[in-house]
Amino acid sequence: MPAIAPHQLRRFLLSHPAHFIALGAGSGLSPVAPGTVGTLWGWLAFLVLQLWLAPAALGWLVLASLPVGWWACTVSARHMGVADPGSIVWDEIAAIWLILWLAMPMGFVGQAVAFALFRYFDAAKPGPVGWADRLFKGFGWRGGFGIMFDDLVAAGCTLLVVALWRHFLA
Repeated sequence: MPAIAPHQLRRFLLSHPAHFIALGAGSGLSPVAPGTVGTLWGWLAFLVLQLWLAPAALGWLVLASLPVGWWACTVSARHMGVADPGSIVWDEIAAIWLILWLAMPMGFVGQAVAFALFRYFDAAKPGPVGWADRLFKGFGWRGGFGIMFDDLVAAGCTLLVVALWRHFLA
């Protein structure tokens, strides 16, 4: 199956619920830095969601976002004909939700630092993030898991740095 052409992605977004989720409600359609735009969308969505949901409910939402994301990323990558398309950003959204849920409360500067750290780990893929990115490749459930897994490892690295920052500098 050929990959989806960029001009067809808007129609693709609305053609299946998995596509809408995996493409971050359209944030993954950004022609520039879709992963960063998806992460920004996730950050904004988290801030809005925390106005209505208690921390425990947010935790359940974050937990639910993982298997739902695995499914959506698997289906969307298969339908796009690309193993790990850049327009799939649910992995970034779920990861920033996990980071913010575990690291809150913190002010704007702390959130911005967490955002920047996550983007660094996700884009540069140092050490364990690069390992996680290479571990699960391809199509099917294994590939869908791989799309999510490296971002979760990047989230873990981000949380480790935030914890060390809080311990030694706060």
